[in-house]
Amino acid sequence: MSGGGDGFAAVRTGLILRLADLRARGARVAADLTAPISADAEDAAIEREDDDALAGEDALLAREVAAVTAAITRIDEGSYGICTSCGKEISAERLAAKPEAALCIECARKLSA
Repeated sequence: MSGGGDGFAAVRTGLILRLADLRARGARVAADLTAPISADAEDAAIEREDDDALAGEDALLAREVAAVTAAITRIDEGSYGICTSCGKEISAERLAAKPEAALCIECARKLSA
């Protein structure tokens, strides 16, 4: 699976589109987080709870942006499809399901255990 970026041009394009979507979503979340809090105490409490959820979403989006950006870099460097932990090939099925995957399924399972 290793090789130059040309072999993964369609994957790279898809990742770039996903990155743009993630960044747009992140911008909307950031805008919502910076919106002023209502003067009404009840509304303010609800907005603070919403802000907690938005902060979690913002953190998740940031991790996804980093993973997608790293995958694009691996394509450009010719190391896409190679596990960053053990150096073995990542299965085509895993990459099809999770194009930003940096780990083979075995290493991903060890990490989550």
